[in-house]
Amino acid sequence: MFGLLKQKRLLGDAFWALSGQIVSALALLVGTRLLTELVSPEIFGQVALLNGFVALGVAVFSYPFICAGMRMLPECSNLQENATLHKAVFKLTTQSTTLALLMLMLGGAIYCYLSGNDIGLFVLTGLLLAVTVRRELGIQLLIGERKQRGASFWQTTDSVLRPLMAIGLVYWEGQNPAAVLLGYIFASVLSNTLWSIVHGGELETHYRNQPLLVAQFRRQVWRYALPLIPMELIFWINGLGDRYVIGYLLTAAEVGLYAATYTIINEAFNRSAMVLLRTFQPAYFQSFSAGRSREAFSMLRFWLISVFGMGVLGVLLVVICKDWVADLLLAKSYHAAVGLMPAIAFGSALNALGTVFAQPLLAKKRTQAVLKGRICGALAAAISLPLLVIDFGLPGAAIANPVYFGIEAIVLAGLAKPWRMIQAQKKHETALNAQNLTTAISCSDS
Repeated sequence: MFGLLKQKRLLGDAFWALSGQIVSALALLVGTRLLTELVSPEIFGQVALLNGFVALGVAVFSYPFICAGMRMLPECSNLQENATLHKAVFKLTTQSTTLALLMLMLGGAIYCYLSGNDIGLFVLTGLLLAVTVRRELGIQLLIGERKQRGASFWQTTDSVLRPLMAIGLVYWEGQNPAAVLLGYIFASVLSNTLWSIVHGGELETHYRNQPLLVAQFRRQVWRYALPLIPMELIFWINGLGDRYVIGYLLTAAEVGLYAATYTIINEAFNRSAMVLLRTFQPAYFQSFSAGRSREAFSMLRFWLISVFGMGVLGVLLVVICKDWVADLLLAKSYHAAVGLMPAIAFGSALNALGTVFAQPLLAKKRTQAVLKGRICGALAAAISLPLLVIDFGLPGAAIANPVYFGIEAIVLAGLAKPWRMIQAQKKHETALNAQNLTTAISCSDS
């Protein structure tokens, strides 16, 4: 296995992916710690709800196209096709994000008209959506090309600048969600501008205007992305819908308590899983596209074992060290949510495992099968989340996490059946070993 990792540049990919995730995670955790000292749970809750709209726009209106581009990049035969695919994905993502912005402004205008609030926060949320989409487009396509170093630098720059500028504007403007959103916007504008200049020139050099090829890529991207759109909506519901249920049934302050606690716990699991995803997914897709099935299966097996081990260790550490984590990473006014941490950790571990289970389906371009798994998770969330919040209050939202993420992971595993691939590989290896042994015995007899 070590030789395989070295051969496929996975160690180099892992180093840059790990470096970017560690620095980004530290920036987020330190930023969360400082922000919880500077703003009340109510303000933090308002920012979390508005950030949820940004995440919705990215997930539904841009990420399906970006994901399609990542999957198709290994199949490009030359740099001209690569540049043309980038252009097609960029144009589709821009058009879709523009629709998302119009919908956000319309919904914000209706809400502000009915509630009497100012639409300014929704305008800032729209700007944050636009710059976040640009960031994700740049980073994810670099990852698809296995340029982990460039992706790591881009992500790290944005992750460090966002909390720094948000904290600075909160000091200057005082406690209000607009200051936090403005800080995030300024940070991403600076980061996107810098790294777009660094990486954009190479694409422009190789791009050739080929309308037929562009049209072909657009059709292929749409075909791959279309089933992902409802799937990403469902993924957003599973990941962030709980905040809106809490906001509706409880208060914005309790949204802030939950969001701050969820952020620091989920971040540890998400970043760890992301390192493995960014390391293995591009190489796994390349091996699968090239028909090297045994190599792809070996990667998947190692990936699954790594994520499972990470999840077990992480949940145990959270159970043992939750009070210490709260003292280190949350202000005193947020410590009421410490008891939520173990359930959130368990749900985050199951979510990471479900993501790996979905990879064989994505490699085979069976996005509709992935959609079925996400739908089951969303239905479980829609049923369990409100019932548990009504019965148990804020702890009910945390308890619901392992329920719906667990159901989703089980369904995805049943659809992908990764154990069949592993069993097939083991049978092949056993047969090969037996054949080699028979040959050796025959040679010794002769």
